[in-house]
Amino acid sequence: MGTGTLSGPVRPSQSADGKRRPAFRPDIQALRAVAVGLVVLNHLWPARVTGGYVGVDVFFVNSGFLITSHLVREAASTGRIRLARFYARRVRRLLPAAFLVLAFAIAAAYFLMPYPRWESNAQEVIASALYWENWLLAANSVDYSHFTQSASLSQHYWSLSVEEQFYLFWPLLLLLLFKIRSRWARLSGIAIVGAASLRFSIWFTGVSKSQAYFVTPVRVWEFALGALLAFGGAKLVLPKIAANVASVAGFAAIAVAAILFDDQTAFPGAAALLPAAGTALVIFGGTREGRQWHTPLSSSPPVQWLGNVSYSLYLWHWPLIMLAPFAFPGALVGGALTWQVKAGIVVASLAAAYASKRLVEDPVRTWQPLNRHAGVTFAGMAAGMLVVCAAAGGLTWTYERHVDQAARDLAAETTGPCHGARALMAGNACADPFGPAKSVAMGPANRYYTPPADCPPLLSEYAASDGTKTTTQCDFSQGAANPAVVWLVGDSHAQQWQGPLLSLARKNHWLVYTSYLGGCPFAEIQALNYHGTALDRRCMAWTKAMAGEIAKTRPTYVFTSFYSRHERADDHSGRSQAEQYQDGLNSYWAQWTGAGATVFVLADPPLNGLVRATDCVVLNPEDPRQCAVDRSVAQPADPLAAAAKASTDANVRLVDLTDYFCDRQRCYAVIGKVSVYYDADHVNLDYSLSLDQGIAAAAGIPG
Repeated sequence: MGTGTLSGPVRPSQSADGKRRPAFRPDIQALRAVAVGLVVLNHLWPARVTGGYVGVDVFFVNSGFLITSHLVREAASTGRIRLARFYARRVRRLLPAAFLVLAFAIAAAYFLMPYPRWESNAQEVIASALYWENWLLAANSVDYSHFTQSASLSQHYWSLSVEEQFYLFWPLLLLLLFKIRSRWARLSGIAIVGAASLRFSIWFTGVSKSQAYFVTPVRVWEFALGALLAFGGAKLVLPKIAANVASVAGFAAIAVAAILFDDQTAFPGAAALLPAAGTALVIFGGTREGRQWHTPLSSSPPVQWLGNVSYSLYLWHWPLIMLAPFAFPGALVGGALTWQVKAGIVVASLAAAYASKRLVEDPVRTWQPLNRHAGVTFAGMAAGMLVVCAAAGGLTWTYERHVDQAARDLAAETTGPCHGARALMAGNACADPFGPAKSVAMGPANRYYTPPADCPPLLSEYAASDGTKTTTQCDFSQGAANPAVVWLVGDSHAQQWQGPLLSLARKNHWLVYTSYLGGCPFAEIQALNYHGTALDRRCMAWTKAMAGEIAKTRPTYVFTSFYSRHERADDHSGRSQAEQYQDGLNSYWAQWTGAGATVFVLADPPLNGLVRATDCVVLNPEDPRQCAVDRSVAQPADPLAAAAKASTDANVRLVDLTDYFCDRQRCYAVIGKVSVYYDADHVNLDYSLSLDQGIAAAAGIPG
């Protein structure tokens, strides 16, 4: 994140040449230390410092104050704002270290991470180098296929992107406001911008919390709050006691937010007012000169040193956290980094921050060839962006070569009685069914959601209310007059079964419809999705409409599944999940069985990312048994399966394939030399294809 100016100027001081200079603000430096400390603690100990992400908001308010203070002083002393010089200073201050860490991320991804991670890392490095990473993450946050994608090494650059976008437009707004002579009019202009942003933040957080976290307009009000302090706060000096109370209350507000907030908090929205207001109180209370109650701690050398390297520390800590499991075998225990590894990351991050501050940031910022003319700085910026993007492009090219080879390798491995789930089928007598996988990297060839090559594009019919196309028709009937009509419906946990079901469809010459809406339980219920927010009306309207449309086709079979364990029914009645789901499912199932269908309920596979590290197989390629989990833990009760078992309709049947994932004691992540899971929540396509015979046997249909 950006750091504004190097010191924290608001109090003018008299220099030897008689000019007024900005004085150093140790409390501003302490705010930087608090902000970066909270972020690092939240990333390393998310269960303890649950709201540490508010450190970003501290930075935003701080930056708004510092940058506006600088621009106001320049306008007051020279009568204008020299935009080229301002932007050049920002470039020299922020980009050298940022480019260094991005270059490190590209190299580290290549040498340490499995090739499927290269593409997303390369894309996000490019987005980060061009400072639109926040918009990429916002787009991905509503793209269902990205929900379970692992974080990239440069994901934390989203906040830098927000700050750079602020730096781009804010001076232009101030130039416009400076044309107004009235001080109150200027303050009103900033206040109006801030109020509009805050109102939008509250609204958008309620509508799309995951997107709202990243988009710039949602955060502008925090910068504006700092700007209001720069414009008006310096003219108001609180009495000594009031200033001390304000500062201490401000630090306390930040601490309360960091402790009480968590991933379920509707954030940023109105909740962000607490850490933002706390930051503002610290800044406002510090306008009075002299020591304050918090000075012994906030001005101590460790705190001031941490504030001084806060920007570099923010840059380095995240990629080191993400790389640790790949760099150090045994770094993960029970899916979490060990405390020794976490301590090592802290030390390494601080060392890297100090080194880059001392050897890169400060020397480049003061390097005379760049300081002589802004154009030289901008040329250096363009060159740096070009080099980083070219390196990322090279990583993408290399990724694509690996993808092609992996597809060829997979095609050659899909036969044989001991491949994948077939290794657990009675009579195959396969040796060591839980031994190492032939390939542990999950690339495009393993995607459960890859559209079938022999099926037409999505149909315009059956779309959700927002126009999202949900349904594909795959005709394997070979022109039969009255083919068997078969549906596969649900969310992505139904979609992960499409591979084996389409394989059965080809053998049995079915006319198949597949229909999915991500994160949407196919039941007539009031529910919360697995992010803990209420389902939108689009989901409920779609399932209700689709239930009737499916019945109209008079299907022979309807296969259905969804992530009911983490799409919680909540009609405020106090009834159990099983009871609520049973009522909401029977109404749909009755329509289908009434139309002549047999309904096969596909029980969800054992859990993966919630019970083991998602990268467990990658990190233990020679001994995947270390990834085995007790059956009772990996396969807890499932409301969908319970509803199927409890159904009194003879044409509703449960298809439970747990025995193809587990023995009597444990559930495994590698079976038949195949990695079972594609990501944290879904089955690898290669493994699911090996389940076609198991599904056929359980459903009593030709396989």
